[in-house]
Amino acid sequence: MKKLQRSITRFFFNNRNRGIPNLMLYIGLGNLLVYIFSLADPSGALVYALSFSRSKIFDGQIWRLFSYIFIPNVGGNAFTQPLFLAIMFFFYFQIGRILEARWGIMKFNCYYLCGVIIMDIAALILGVSANAYYLNLSLILAFATMCPEDRVLLLYIIPFKMKWLAWFYLGSVVLSFFFLAFPYCLFPVVALLNYFLFFGREIQNVLPRMGSYHRSYTPPRQTAAPNPQWADRYRGKDGKKPYRHKCTVCGRTDADYPDLEFRYCSRCKGYYCYCSDHINNHAHIQ
Repeated sequence: MKKLQRSITRFFFNNRNRGIPNLMLYIGLGNLLVYIFSLADPSGALVYALSFSRSKIFDGQIWRLFSYIFIPNVGGNAFTQPLFLAIMFFFYFQIGRILEARWGIMKFNCYYLCGVIIMDIAALILGVSANAYYLNLSLILAFATMCPEDRVLLLYIIPFKMKWLAWFYLGSVVLSFFFLAFPYCLFPVVALLNYFLFFGREIQNVLPRMGSYHRSYTPPRQTAAPNPQWADRYRGKDGKKPYRHKCTVCGRTDADYPDLEFRYCSRCKGYYCYCSDHINNHAHIQ
């Protein structure tokens, strides 16, 4: 299993720039266009043509398996809907751009595509309509897992840590069992399946630290500041540059990438080094 995870990680790294860049921007623009056309067509013919329908999909309208992600799902009256829609998708666009920068375009595209496929399977089995509301919310949990201490401005006023938003999201998943009718109460959990597929035990990054559940962190021993240029002046007999740090996942070294940051994971059993692209996103070695 660990070898498979490493192979998948290397695949995403080697193809990180392939795919659809700024995916959330296109999804947000699609939602905006559908919203504008829905105002011009009160009958809702466009929304109906894009919505998920198991009977229509079995009749051959397979575009409904993906087109529902462009249907805006906001509450409120006609006056507040455009404002909520703009704020919501600007926030999703910012999170998507950050995840693309850390993961790469390919991995983020696969994350969202896998979420759509999982939602499709659940909706086909349960015989209900699917929407992208909970899938988009799972982006908040993904970002919070990678950067739990990062702060955002809630409503552009209140500073909020991402892990707090993750707690709120996980709490809403629990409350959905009490306030949503069956089987719609299952969709928040279905959206989490995609998250666990990509993160697994990394959810510990956002859980409250209670008792001995989390391994205590021991700061590394302070050493003299290394000279980043030392490897440029020396080569071994085989012509290769020596190095101090080498990423366990991608194999990059500080000799070949002097501007790249390297860290050692305190949760891996042993002395394993990772670059800045993989220190928060790797399978821990036990």
